[in-house]
Amino acid sequence: MSDKNIKPKIVQTYVEDMAKVISDDKGGLIKKIIHEEEEYETEKIKLSPESKKNKLFLLIGSLLILGALATLGFFIFTRESSTVPIEAQFTPIIFSDKSDFIEITGFNSDKITQNIKNIVNGSSVKEGGIEGIYLTENKKIVGLRKFIALIGGKLVLNSDGFVNDNFLMGVVNNESKDFFILIKVRTLPDIFNSLRSWESKMFSDLHGFFGIDIFAETKNLLTANFEDGIVENKNARILYYPEDGQSEKKIAMMYIFANDNSVIIANTSSAAHEIMLRLAGSQIKK
Repeated sequence: MSDKNIKPKIVQTYVEDMAKVISDDKGGLIKKIIHEEEEYETEKIKLSPESKKNKLFLLIGSLLILGALATLGFFIFTRESSTVPIEAQFTPIIFSDKSDFIEITGFNSDKITQNIKNIVNGSSVKEGGIEGIYLTENKKIVGLRKFIALIGGKLVLNSDGFVNDNFLMGVVNNESKDFFILIKVRTLPDIFNSLRSWESKMFSDLHGFFGIDIFAETKNLLTANFEDGIVENKNARILYYPEDGQSEKKIAMMYIFANDNSVIIANTSSAAHEIMLRLAGSQIKK
């Protein structure tokens, strides 16, 4: 076979094919596709995290999130650090018809005594009623041990919880307006020795609250001895005024073992009677 009979091969490139397709594209479809592809690439660049604009948005967004977290953390930790520990719910020992709270921050013992005397003397509680008196420091109720310390009292109590720090002072309006103190204990033996040791200083520590001034006729009470007695059929230790020839001794101060876990400090039997009635009522309710 001669070279003349060999037909030359037609070589057609990709570029030529594309040129032909483009020239044959009467509706401009290819151009449209290319244009859309170019727009897509442009939009892709705009949305890319690498673009300066998006980097700025990401930075601002991150800063806002960090700021929000920092603010939230500030309120959480600040609130925790400034929260006052929740104290046990205050529960009156006995029912009181009225209650008074005296803020004594910065008061000395004389001022504390005078404020309590003013409430006792000016009490408007109904006849037969009891008005509770509570001392507070910085809006917190003062317990028994702190009260004794504030007045410079000589009562020594164990710190083991046998004697309840929740106590009650108040006035009973029964024939006269009589001051009293009610102490709660686990058992009477837990406080018996402490009270006996306190007897020599009890009148000195508490006479002002009972409205008893010290003068010639009463100064002997500072050194007088308590005596065994019975008040409302309960054992008691009683400090009497010096005998003045009358048939009946007059009580200056006494403490009564009202029940298995209650001690009343008072100076009249009528006050002790009303308190014991309410102690009995509170036990029935429980």
